[in-house]
Amino acid sequence: MKTIVTGCAGFIGAATVRTLLKDDKDTTVIGIDNLNDYYDVNLKLARLNPLKQLTSFRFHQLDIKNNVELLNIFAKYKPHAVIHLAAQAGVRYSLQNPTVYVDSNLVGFCNVLEACRQSNIQHLVFASSSSVYGNNTKLPFSERDVVDCPLSLYAASKRANELLAYSYSHLYGLPITGLRYFTAYGPWGRPDMAPFKFMQKILMGKPIQVYNQGHHQRDFTYIDDIAEGTVQILKTFPKKSLSQGSPSTPYRIYNIGYGKPIKLLQFIELLEECLGKKAIKEMLPKQKGDMDITWADTSDLEKKVGYRPKICMEEGVIRLVEWYKNYVNG
Repeated sequence: MKTIVTGCAGFIGAATVRTLLKDDKDTTVIGIDNLNDYYDVNLKLARLNPLKQLTSFRFHQLDIKNNVELLNIFAKYKPHAVIHLAAQAGVRYSLQNPTVYVDSNLVGFCNVLEACRQSNIQHLVFASSSSVYGNNTKLPFSERDVVDCPLSLYAASKRANELLAYSYSHLYGLPITGLRYFTAYGPWGRPDMAPFKFMQKILMGKPIQVYNQGHHQRDFTYIDDIAEGTVQILKTFPKKSLSQGSPSTPYRIYNIGYGKPIKLLQFIELLEECLGKKAIKEMLPKQKGDMDITWADTSDLEKKVGYRPKICMEEGVIRLVEWYKNYVNG
């Protein structure tokens, strides 16, 4: 099966490509990424270079905003399926550069939807986010909860993706599944995310910024579990007889999370233990756009594909720190 993966040099994207090619020897992956400089491009290249050595992987540096080139890629390879992970990430960055989110997460996503429609693909899986739950107070977060109050432009763009995808699925019978990812962590993580920044500053003896006075709780989910769940969903095509949405629409939404929130201060303690060094904490108020807690109800995912994340926080942090030390030391 030929599968296009957008955002293939990203944190989740590279892990998903590795999982796809490991699990299915008959798969060819066409990777698309614009390799922008939102964070260190060298990290993206370090994720990408091992993939480029594989004969079953083809890479194209391309921005999904470029509709003509995107359609050319689809026409050239005639993919059976698409995993769309390319997006402008970051809740806080969306406060500073809103137009980037409109260009990538809305215009780019519409281009992907249209390319999928014209290519009549068998299944589109796209990345949504736990941030769509916004100020929801019902715990844990369920796919059937109302998600009409996003707290950031990033969250709003992801909710818009879900609505656009539903419309395409309903109008054209396009099988689409959206995945609400909960806080990803692990080797090769983004340097703008808390785990990477915390490790870097703890080892350098610099203060780490702990927002909301450390009261945040997050459903931290190990990267390999996220990638495995994504691949399992890709193989499970949504059917027209559904409990979510219209019975005639082959559209689904799933949470992918560990299913248990962890206090941010507990996560920092685990990092300290594995790093062998105490953090200097700078306690700060909550920032705009931040959610107090995220907690995934993963029962739908487990029932549909029989999959549940396996890597506990303690094991995940050990693996993360081991990778980071090796990465920094070259």
